[in-house]
Amino acid sequence: MAASLMCADVLHLEKELKYLEEAGCDLLHLDVMDGIFVNNMAMYPEMLEKIKFHTSIPFDIHLATITPEKYVDMFTFLQPKYLTFHVETVKDPIALIKKIKEQGIRPSIAINPETPVEAILPYIEQVDMILVMTVHTGFAGQSFLEETLGKIKELYSILSSLKNPPLVEVDGNIYSDTIQLMEKSMPDVFVLGTSGLFYDKNDSSYKQRIEELRQIIQTY
Repeated sequence: MAASLMCADVLHLEKELKYLEEAGCDLLHLDVMDGIFVNNMAMYPEMLEKIKFHTSIPFDIHLATITPEKYVDMFTFLQPKYLTFHVETVKDPIALIKKIKEQGIRPSIAINPETPVEAILPYIEQVDMILVMTVHTGFAGQSFLEETLGKIKELYSILSSLKNPPLVEVDGNIYSDTIQLMEKSMPDVFVLGTSGLFYDKNDSSYKQRIEELRQIIQTY
């Protein structure tokens, strides 16, 4: 379970981080946006450095940017567990994957809803995780794109033949209903934002919400 921190209460991040630790959150999903690749801007190195000081939850940094080669250099000092770049934005994915690995970080590659699985096939044995966007990158609160279910299923069919397949992560309106739609090809990592985790705090705790989602996943 990866909490999308851009959906948290930014005025009370220290408290939010404490609640997420108590909830047993596995990863902090951190969206870095440049305002060019997507029509939004978010999260810079100094901000993430301060966040890292207040939590032991491993980082899962998602570079929703053009020229990710430049941004990799800005964020490797944070030593995230995963560092994701978009296949749509890089000329030489193999070189970038190697660069990330040399920093002791697990490389991850992302594809947008309109990008076919074929675009990442040459690299799937070189990365530790594949991020499948189930909404268009950039903004919280979007509707889940059901056409991405076929992509997830196709990806799992390909990965099933590998000895050491990468993890599959999904991001975009992930909550109980959309998780159940993936029953035939259940991903490994779920990015939880407003719909799955950060909604009305008076309703239930983050711990309760994450446990409920784990129970749903375990039934498949």
